Amino acid sequence: MSITGVAYGPISSYSRVRILHLVQERPERTIGELCDATGLHANTIREHLQRLIEGGYVIQATEHRTTRGRPRTLYSAATGAPEASSPIAREKIAGAARRGDVMRSILAEPESELGREATYQLDALVEHLEESGFEPIVDENRMTVDLTPCPHAASAPEHRPMLCQVHLGLMQGVLTQAGGPIAAECVLTSQLPEECTVQLKVAGQLRLTA
Repeated sequence: MSITGVAYGPISSYSRVRILHLVQERPERTIGELCDATGLHANTIREHLQRLIEGGYVIQATEHRTTRGRPRTLYSAATGAPEASSPIAREKIAGAARRGDVMRSILAEPESELGREATYQLDALVEHLEESGFEPIVDENRMTVDLTPCPHAASAPEHRPMLCQVHLGLMQGVLTQAGGPIAAECVLTSQLPEECTVQLKVAGQLRLTA
């Protein structure tokens, strides 16, 4: 079942969000650990993990054992760091940069004032968010990404903190994988559930505020 009744790619169900949250919290999870934490059957966990791997959000590795026994498969979030980098995520980011260059050429638009690396980071971030069902508006002066109206606003209130944390973690992973000065800092507090703004930051610079 989707979170809001509309499917948005690999993160279209609350079960997948829970699994992704668990591997973001601690890497190298086993199928058994994920079953215990979620109450889902092992086959269901495997199906969800496969979708997350195909989306570039999770990576798998074989356990290194020093004792007898069959090594287990371990699952971690794809954070964009060298030790947790997904080849699928890398290809997505390269594709976003190519498409961004084409659009800037057609529209005669300049790169970000923050430089080429930051431009490609924003290309990748916008494509990721659009794939996830958002309609992002980037404000480079405030260094924010406005995601209002949040497509997950109709979800149960108790689910929102986890949803926000998972999506922030994904944004951080995309920006890290793309490489550059921009990072996702936090989801700004809002009084209305449909309002969602993510604060970005630039390495070596103070946050810009109006």
